[in-house]
Amino acid sequence: MFSRRLAALIKKESLQILRDPSSILVAFVLPLLLLFIFGYGVNLDSNRVRIGLVLEESTPDTVSLAAAFTYSRFLDVTPGQHRREFEADLVAGRLRGIVVIPRGFTARNAERGARAPVQVIADGSEPNIATFVQNYAQGVVEIWLRHQQEDLGLAQPEPMRVESRFWYNEELKSRNFLVPGSIAVTMTLIGTLLTSLVISREWERGTMEALMATPVTIKEILLGKLIPYFFLALSSMVVCWLVATLWYDVPFRGSFFALLIATSFFLLTALGQGLLISSYAKNQFLAAQIALMAGFMPALMLSGFVFEIASMVTPVRGVSYAIAARYFVACLQTLFLTGNVWPLFLYSMLCMLVISVVFFFLTARKIVKRLDA
Repeated sequence: MFSRRLAALIKKESLQILRDPSSILVAFVLPLLLLFIFGYGVNLDSNRVRIGLVLEESTPDTVSLAAAFTYSRFLDVTPGQHRREFEADLVAGRLRGIVVIPRGFTARNAERGARAPVQVIADGSEPNIATFVQNYAQGVVEIWLRHQQEDLGLAQPEPMRVESRFWYNEELKSRNFLVPGSIAVTMTLIGTLLTSLVISREWERGTMEALMATPVTIKEILLGKLIPYFFLALSSMVVCWLVATLWYDVPFRGSFFALLIATSFFLLTALGQGLLISSYAKNQFLAAQIALMAGFMPALMLSGFVFEIASMVTPVRGVSYAIAARYFVACLQTLFLTGNVWPLFLYSMLCMLVISVVFFFLTARKIVKRLDA
């Protein structure tokens, strides 16, 4: 009897999904929209920083250095002859910095440290961009000076040379770790939204009263609503994976099996949270608003997707341990960039399982077969 009633509930909920276009939109259109926004809108790479370049004197050395700035792939250079020409643009945000090559600048003076070779003025209202301006300008000057020293015969043999090597994300593309993180945030919103509207919709349409009058148990009600949406959300995850690998060209070094397992544990938490919300909010609009605030916002801010968790204050860092997206972001970034690291996966899946058990326990306590509950 249990299996027959459960099969009937699953069939009923599956037909409801097929007849309700909003579920299809949430499962397949919303992730594409969010991945488009996150993939192109959130970018920590500043490859074309706009700067003004002041050349106070035209000599072979200053012109050569100005050419090095102009042809740098990291800088978008606007030339000028005085700093005052760019001050208004710097204040308005049209430029992120000003580089001044002073009079009397030569490679020999720079070698001897006789003069401060180059002045860099950066817009400190955006500290990250200001750091990029400083580092890019310093790098251009150092590379140019090294070449000039070689041409002038001033270069000294290097007693020690440091070579940097980057693992997992060799090209240092922020998209390679932002897109997997955005998938976790997207799946949080999708999973929470899909089920947060389920029970509240039943109450609004008056079908919950009829369901309460049947012999079905609370366990059957929860499973009957969870299973169809679980597979719907899992299909949405496959779409996200295809977009990340085929459209954004993010490398995927793990196994698809590990991806499905990690996603399954995460969906239990997201769907469980949605069921818990819908058991308290008997209005679909209210349930959707709560799902947005309780699911999407914590996943965006406290999962490590954009903001480093280690840099947060201790109380906020403690709260992040209760956010399932924190563990899912770590799993996805590891799967895409590193490969199968099962000790990390097992720890993350255990944490997500504990969170999901809490959600389902609270939901089962709330949903009772009484019309006044």
